[in-house]
Amino acid sequence: QVQLQESGPGLVTPSQTLSLTCTVSGGSITTSYYAWSWVRQPPGKGLEWMGVIAFDGSCYYSPSLKSRTSISRDTSKNQFSLQLSSLTPDDTAVYYCARVPRYGTATPYYYGMDYWGKGTLVTVSA
Repeated sequence: QVQLQESGPGLVTPSQTLSLTCTVSGGSITTSYYAWSWVRQPPGKGLEWMGVIAFDGSCYYSPSLKSRTSISRDTSKNQFSLQLSSLTPDDTAVYYCARVPRYGTATPYYYGMDYWGKGTLVTVSA
């Protein structure tokens, strides 16, 4: 069974860059059956999708965060990472990594998230 685990700092200073890593076990991040996503949830608010990295390394980002977000991967470690720059206190949230399953064959598409990490709380504060 696949497992995802987020890691990174719990406290970050405003204007700095956040770096989080998701370690995946029980499945490869290079298989075409899945893509891998980052989602966050600010305190008292709903989930916000941040971006996704596909099996071939291509990335897609939320338009509202695109200018500050970068997702990368290390296939040798079966990890993918998130970088979010120019942090403000509004970026305080629980950050999750998740797996996105593929559907269809002739015209495959990726939709939803079936496995999630437990999440890691990131606080942006001076």
